[in-house]
Formats: sequence, structure tokens, C-alpha cells
Amino acid sequence: MKAAIRERVAAEGRIPFRQFMAIALYHPQHGYYSSPRQRMGRHGDYLTSPEVNPIFGSLVAKQIRQMWQAMGEPQPFTIVEMGAGSGLLARDILAWASRRAPEFFQALEYRLIEVNEWLVENQRRLLRQVDPSLAGVSWLPSLEDTAPESVRGCFLSNELIDSFPVHRVAVRDGQLHELYVEWQEERFMESLGPPSTPLLQEYFDRLGLLPGEGCSAEVNLEALEWMKAVGRALGRGFVLGFDYGYPAEELYAPWRRDGTFLCFHRHNPSTDPYARLGHQDMTSHVDFTSLIQAGREQGLEPLGITSQGRFLAALGIAAGLERQADSELSLEEYYARRRAVTELIDTAGLGRIKVLIQAKGVGQPKLQGLEESEP
Repeated sequence: MKAAIRERVAAEGRIPFRQFMAIALYHPQHGYYSSPRQRMGRHGDYLTSPEVNPIFGSLVAKQIRQMWQAMGEPQPFTIVEMGAGSGLLARDILAWASRRAPEFFQALEYRLIEVNEWLVENQRRLLRQVDPSLAGVSWLPSLEDTAPESVRGCFLSNELIDSFPVHRVAVRDGQLHELYVEWQEERFMESLGPPSTPLLQEYFDRLGLLPGEGCSAEVNLEALEWMKAVGRALGRGFVLGFDYGYPAEELYAPWRRDGTFLCFHRHNPSTDPYARLGHQDMTSHVDFTSLIQAGREQGLEPLGITSQGRFLAALGIAAGLERQADSELSLEEYYARRRAVTELIDTAGLGRIKVLIQAKGVGQPKLQGLEESEP
């Protein structure tokens, strides 16, 4: 991995940090997301909500069924999950639908966008637990294989956008600079230079702000292109996304001196992207203001944004726990699920993830998960 990046740096002299991050995460042979090693879960590098308990996927399924109902119960109704990872979220959604809403299950087409063949095989094995035939389930390597406005249903993502490669920028003397990566004295070094693309200045011009003087920050241009691609592919329906992030005025506030970029290895955070190349995750928070703007350009109107804790509470996570108390679970199993519920809504952890729901061609339906939307 280090050799691959050094070759790129040698060819160009220095490269924008975004290129470095893209190679470290997505190099075909050595990239963090390309390898078959375990990344998610308590024994991996980071924990996502589907790994905590199936109740998360059950409540997401409940919300998506209401979306289907708001659209007049079309058949088929397509869920496109991008970055499905372990496949647990897909399994839990389909399992809930098959048990609790068979008419919804019969209408479902579930499409997973995944380029990693190792993950695809794992997802196949997992989803066969719900339906050995995998009827109605399909895989595509990219969204580019989806025809414009062909999807009637819901685009779904969980902690996807915050893993896209980002440009890292800094403001010095009121001017925007970009962070570059060089190889000197047998190690990677950073330097500031002019923006590698005018899109960076245009990004902040649209927002009408800059990060504070002396501050560093991240710009996720890939998120905007992804949002536009989703909007183009969706003919009618919803976009439901879970990600860590803030509105632009908070993300780029002058008191946020060092941005939000972090690396994770075995659940330990770090700010050093040059350690453990190919063996640690890299992430930064999402700018929801710019994401919403990009969606609007493709006809996606925001229905609301809330925290994961509020979203799950509105969908009845506490009531679900009460039902489990009355079930045939052992006391040990019940308390394990109770701990999982607490973890999913914890405002210091997973519960602070933001949930953004956008819609196209369906009006402004009142969705249960947004009953406790943030102002």
C-alpha cells in the first residue's frame, strides 16, 4: 500500500489528501474496504447499528413500509441499499417484512450496490437465511448500472457518506488552501497549497461561509455527486440515510479548529492517516446543508432530519422492548436486548447519528420516524 501511494506521489510530486485517502481505502488489492478482513462489529474496527441488534433493522423496515403505503403500495417497491457492508441490515429488513408484513414482503425488490466480491458472497449467505431462493434480491457493482428515474421505492444507506474520500482544507489569511501529501525523508509529509479544483472555493461560496481563520476542515465533493446520482436514478419515492454529521454552519464553525477527520482501528480513534495503511478506517462528518442542496437540484425535497435516537424512539423502540419482556426470551436474553436498545439511542454514541429523509414525487407525507424531528 505504501509503495502504491509513493508511486503516485513520485509521478505527481505531491497529491491532494483526497487522492491519498481514496488509495488507502479503495486500492483494488490493498485498500481498507477491498480486503476480506473483518472491519465491522465488536471484533472489528468500528460498530454500526445493524451489528448491535436486529431491532434496528426491524424499525427501519417499519418506516420503509410506511413509505410504501404512502406511495399507494406499488408493486414492485424497490429498496436500493448502497454500501450494505455485512448485509445484516438487509437481512433484518427482509426478515421483519416476511414475518410482520407479508404483503409488503411480496412487493419488495431488494437491490444491493456492492463492488467487493467477498462482501457480496457474505451477503448472499446471510440473506439466504430469510429466503434460500433469494427471490427479489439482486446485486449491482455501482449505481451507474441503474437507468435514470427507474427506481420506485427507497434508497437506503447507513454510515456510507462519511466514509467517502475527502479534500482537507485550511484557511490562512482569509484564503482557502488545500492539504497535499508528499514523500520526503522516507516518510509522508503534509503541505498546504492552492486548491486542486475550483469546486472547493465554489463549495464554500454556495454556503456563504468559510471555516474560521487558522481552522482545518473537510470537503466531501463525492457526497454531492453521489446525492445527484441517487436523485437521477429515483423516479418516485424516498431517500433514507444515516450518517454522522452537522449543518454547514456547525460543521465549519470557527471554534471547530481541526475538522472532524478521524481514523479507527480496533475501535481506537486516531488522527494519523499514515499509520496502518490499509488496516484502519478513515471517516469525516457529513455537511447536511450541502447534501440537501445537491438533492434539491435533482428534485429531492427534505422531509426532515432527526437523530437516530429520536427516529428509533418515534418508531417505538421502547414498546418493542416491552413486547420482548413478555415473550419467551430468557432473562439474560432480555437484558442483552435492553442493553442493545440503550446503545442504539445513546446520545453520546450511535444515537447522535443524523437521519435524513428526502422525497421525490410523493408530496409531503407525515412519516412516523420524523415525529420528533430536530428543529
